[in-house]
Amino acid sequence: PHLSPAVWTVILSTASHKNASLPFSLFDPSSFRHYYLIFYYIYSICVICLYKPLSNSLVAVITLALCAYSSLCLQVLLVFAKEDSQSNGFCWACEKATFRCSMARTPESALECFLEKHHDLVIIDHRHSRHFDAEALCRKLLMFSKQICHGGVWVTTCVLSLRPDREEASVMPLINAGFNRRYVENANMMACYNELLQLEHGEVRAQFKLRAGNAIFTALEQSQEAIEITSEDQVIQYVNPAYESIMGYQQGELIGKEIIEVPKSEKNKPDLLETINSCIRKGKEWQGIYYAKKKNGDSIQQNVKITPVIGQGGKHKDRRKGSLDVRSTTSRGSDGSSQRRHSSMARIHSMTIEAPITKVINIINAAQESSPMPVAEALDRVLEILRTTELYSPQLGTKDEDPHTNDLVGGLMTVSSRSFKKSETPKQLPSPHHIPSHLITPLSLNDIPPRIAQTMENEDSWDFDIVNLEAATLKRPLTYLGLKIFSRFGVCEFLNCPEATLRSWLQVIEANYHSTNSYHNSSHAADVLHATAYFLCKERVKQSLDPIDEVAALIAATVHDVDHPGRTNSFLCNAGSELAILYNDTAVLESHHAALAFQITTRDDKCNIFKNIERNEYRTLRQAIIDMVLATEMTKHFEHVNKFVNSINKPLAALEENGENVKSILTSPENRILVKRMLIKCADISNPCRPQELCIEWAGRISEEYFAQTDEEKRQGLPVVMPVFDRNTCSIPKSQISFIDYFITDMFDAWDAFADLPNLMQHLDNNFKYWKGLDERKLHSLRPPPE
Repeated sequence: PHLSPAVWTVILSTASHKNASLPFSLFDPSSFRHYYLIFYYIYSICVICLYKPLSNSLVAVITLALCAYSSLCLQVLLVFAKEDSQSNGFCWACEKATFRCSMARTPESALECFLEKHHDLVIIDHRHSRHFDAEALCRKLLMFSKQICHGGVWVTTCVLSLRPDREEASVMPLINAGFNRRYVENANMMACYNELLQLEHGEVRAQFKLRAGNAIFTALEQSQEAIEITSEDQVIQYVNPAYESIMGYQQGELIGKEIIEVPKSEKNKPDLLETINSCIRKGKEWQGIYYAKKKNGDSIQQNVKITPVIGQGGKHKDRRKGSLDVRSTTSRGSDGSSQRRHSSMARIHSMTIEAPITKVINIINAAQESSPMPVAEALDRVLEILRTTELYSPQLGTKDEDPHTNDLVGGLMTVSSRSFKKSETPKQLPSPHHIPSHLITPLSLNDIPPRIAQTMENEDSWDFDIVNLEAATLKRPLTYLGLKIFSRFGVCEFLNCPEATLRSWLQVIEANYHSTNSYHNSSHAADVLHATAYFLCKERVKQSLDPIDEVAALIAATVHDVDHPGRTNSFLCNAGSELAILYNDTAVLESHHAALAFQITTRDDKCNIFKNIERNEYRTLRQAIIDMVLATEMTKHFEHVNKFVNSINKPLAALEENGENVKSILTSPENRILVKRMLIKCADISNPCRPQELCIEWAGRISEEYFAQTDEEKRQGLPVVMPVFDRNTCSIPKSQISFIDYFITDMFDAWDAFADLPNLMQHLDNNFKYWKGLDERKLHSLRPPPE
């Protein structure tokens, strides 16, 4: 059979055959259309080879399916706020086409009706936006349709937008909202009728076929029969789990290989294959005994019935152009280029080094080849999205819709660049600071002045006031707080270093923070260190991390912004700073912070806290610190959050719901990395979750730093990356609202679900309401004016 020129499916059966179960109810009338389309696919492109005769139940399904499709009746939902000639035109068209029609006047009634009847086609009146938001309704309908499993496959719905004839705007907003087509206002009944017919024979049937494709592969995967699918070029496209079990091969060993590369059993008669193929070429069935060879060399006897199945007009033709594939259902011809392409693609598909995203793309590519034109085009768009680098970043609206969010994203998540004039000189790299003379005096926990010690008494509380410590220490809070927190976590014992070495290290690190920065100074580092220590004490975090992870987190928090210039990455790239050139405009500051921290630490034994640990332990610790510091870079913000949610939050919730042990999720090496990244990210931008006065203080400081950057950009003639942060026009409440909405809420929801932080979430809620209140009063300042 493997020499047949037709595309065919081989189903192997053992002696103890059991009927394969199909993933839908046999006599469910609502599923008939799925049956028909499943077997439409088989009749169009396959030769069925059953290693025993078709069972009566399977024949019954085919018969029922084919009879049922002739009476298939589409269900249509019309959403019109009021009755008029246009709604009457579509009602008449539905009646003429014998479609079942439902009418809804409000979004609420439309959703209720859709959930009850699962319509195949929805027509939404887009002419009167004052009645309801058509695009929002479309999104909700599609969201619900993805949650409905109907007849064993996922339901998708074709949605038509009805627009006034005077409007000639772009259709892209409609497409983005999920609409399939736009219908320009025309109450003529025949125009409505023709539109419905085009939709039925185009998008609607295409979606039925896509459901059928899903159902076919679900049936194949669940079948207890061994199934192998090959192309007309004798390249293996698919084997199911039963095949792997019976024959001893794995999918990766077979897919993309030609049949002739798979060992054959010597028990078959020499002319058997030619006899089989001769029958298939004549359109005749062949039935008899066939021996297949398992991977271990054993031959297995099969009772085979091979039935050639040809669609209308002969073999199924794939008319799509420009698709590069190994399993095309059209003839390739005999030219050498086709053969070379086929051979190269087969090798690509059999590569063993394959990233997860490559596997996803390959699966979609394979599905494309057996899909009708509209579905293939939709999958092309999916592939286009998957091949971009911004898979995790939400798409914003226009700049006019939310300039504050756009500017925050532009300033924090994108890298700008410009060409330099020859006369311009990139800014020189800063040199690390040595310890100032006034800091060299010995200092230990026992030597801390009483006022400072009293200020740090509640440092283990989330409501600890870092601003008071900043004042008490004359802007040197990092050294004092670091000594206390590192002592509490036993860092010196872990690193086997004297307290004097740790003290010197803290002092030199703090000296390399810029006290002239309004925000990115050693007080911010101390604040992040405090938040990190607080998170490390949460029970779920302690269950997940090892002592080396805790030490890495505390060190990373301490150094994560060392030598920060008070300007964003985008500014440095635009200005052509030497740092941007050194790090190729990629994670410029974060790379510098990590590199400088190790340079400072290892250049002098007096402050080298790593000098007494073993080489392997140092490498592990160093890698963890670097990874955490780099995680604070905002371009990967959504990637880190989404990975944490999908790899930790969701699996944990599922295990806890079933009462299962969660240790495997918490302690896997990959998930420990995600926890550490999430921990330092939340610590780094936790200001909106602080008590209100601290939140307001930090908001004022970061705004001032952004104002100063905008001033400098204007002075130097550089691109202004955050125009809303103009000190003369900026609304600080709006900027805080946008920051919380876009970056903070989802991240802390995920972190709270993991670490249980009700007090932080309460502060976040209070602070958001505070900024919202100021904004509603159209105030631009940090605080309301005095009464």
